[in-house]
Amino acid sequence: MPALRRVIAGVVTVTALIVALAFAGLPVFVHPQVDPLRRADAIVVLGGTAYARYDVGLRLAQEGYAPELLISRSTGQNDPVMDRYCDGGFAFTVSCFVPNPWTTQGEAEEIRRRARAGHWQHIIVVTYTPHVSRARYIVEKCFSGQITMVASPSDSGLLFWSWMYVRQSAGYVRAFLQRGC
Repeated sequence: MPALRRVIAGVVTVTALIVALAFAGLPVFVHPQVDPLRRADAIVVLGGTAYARYDVGLRLAQEGYAPELLISRSTGQNDPVMDRYCDGGFAFTVSCFVPNPWTTQGEAEEIRRRARAGHWQHIIVVTYTPHVSRARYIVEKCFSGQITMVASPSDSGLLFWSWMYVRQSAGYVRAFLQRGC
């Protein structure tokens, strides 16, 4: 009987820990702080394969929120979907780059370089919802101006959110330990 009690206590403890972590992650991953939109010096779209974020950045530039749109081609230079955004033909400046390193840190370092060259004081950063808080933390390490964070639509479902909790939590640990900016 004592062994059964230990197993039950262990299951209850693990379940309570999972529930506590899920609730703790709600304001960080599921409902992160986003900011009211206002004009900025540039709009920066962080990379990834959820292409909806690029449409959000493009729409914001078309609506006049900034004269320049900077797009991370984190899917690589040879992504034909990205050509739609990066090949120009817009009434505003569009610049695309491949981050080096191929991480949010690499994107933040490129933001720093572009901000210095363009004398940016305020940027709008677009990324997908579970990445907003971590992206803010990393970009703030490299950019001392004002940052307006915008969340693009994300997938849904238990599998997606479970993976995001793991991935973004690991990303936070890496960002806390990483030097740079």
